Amino acid sequence: MLNWTPTQKNVAFGSFASWTLDAFDFFILVFVLSDLAQYFHNAVYDMSIAIMLTLVVRPIGALLFGRLAEKYGRRPILMLNIVIFSLFELLSAWSPNFVTFLAFRMFYGIAMGGIWGVASLLVMETIPDRSRGIMSGIFQGGYPCGYLLASITFGLFFDMVGWRGMFMIGALPILLLPFIYFKVPESPVWLAARKHQKSKGLLLIIRQYWKLSIYMVLLMACFNFFSHGTQDLYPTFLKLQHQFDSHTVSLIAISYNIAAILGGIFFGALSEHIGRRKAIILASLLSLLVLPLWAFSSSFWVIGLSAFLMQFMVQGAWGVVPTYLTELVPANARAVLPGFVYQLGNVIASVNTMLQSRIAEAYNGNYGLGMAIVAGTVAVLICLFVAFGRETRGIEISGSVSKPPY
Repeated sequence: MLNWTPTQKNVAFGSFASWTLDAFDFFILVFVLSDLAQYFHNAVYDMSIAIMLTLVVRPIGALLFGRLAEKYGRRPILMLNIVIFSLFELLSAWSPNFVTFLAFRMFYGIAMGGIWGVASLLVMETIPDRSRGIMSGIFQGGYPCGYLLASITFGLFFDMVGWRGMFMIGALPILLLPFIYFKVPESPVWLAARKHQKSKGLLLIIRQYWKLSIYMVLLMACFNFFSHGTQDLYPTFLKLQHQFDSHTVSLIAISYNIAAILGGIFFGALSEHIGRRKAIILASLLSLLVLPLWAFSSSFWVIGLSAFLMQFMVQGAWGVVPTYLTELVPANARAVLPGFVYQLGNVIASVNTMLQSRIAEAYNGNYGLGMAIVAGTVAVLICLFVAFGRETRGIEISGSVSKPPY
């Protein structure tokens, strides 16, 4: 990784792995959604409440763990996050009924809400400023990488262990703790600033940067509709609408998650050359060209290829987000605001699964139509929002206070 020190590489890996394993746990639910519906005698629409609930409570975790990371440091709070989300993932396996399952997913969602902000901040404050574009793509690639791991795990083990066993496997991220404890140091920016810079409360931050806050929440709502709208119901779309078996679903999911990782890295690195805004807009526009084949094809090969291209573009746009949000936010708001607005966007987008499943039910199980409507709409909105935002490429973070764009 360029001329990074061994310590910087360890921080990069630890942060990436934290986000990867968090996403892995989230996407286990996506793959077993229809099986849970059958077990608890509910419709897929009813079970989608579990996904919505997980997303709705994530801002609580972003605020709680963001504030703790500002006070106690990024590293210990990241470790605490991992312990908590692994615990509730394990407890989900032992849910005796639907209500208990929802409760466990709610607490899991709170823990999940803290990971992105704390992990991304730790790595962005540690690596050289010139590497933020490519690291942004690598870090955000942890999300599809977690999806990829869930795809492989589902394909290999689901028929043997069932949905309960899948959630038990989801407790494995706790094994990452020894690496973080021994190999990942605290953020040098936090260590340098803790004696000299007093953090502000969230309300004061939002009041001071209210235009920026509204802009980022709306932008992240579109981004979260973009990712969840093209991912959460896609395995269900393949299983129910195309009647693919679990191994075929797993194969297609593995393919498009590899594409998602590559797309994030490609457009993240590209943003260092053409700028953050142009990279996001380019990826979003290209997704519109792929969308008709992605949603309305019937051939296995066309579905697989279009899924590959779609996620290359969707996660390509997402690959710029970690560095873009970090650069948009002033230093004294960085521990709380990026993660908080990201998760508030998730709250708005939490209705995605229910919305798409309702559209599918209204059109005789046509999940492709629901996904196409959502993905196409937000791709256009992302282009518009980003076009009116400010370019942030080149802003210094390490030990500096960046100028707010609004």
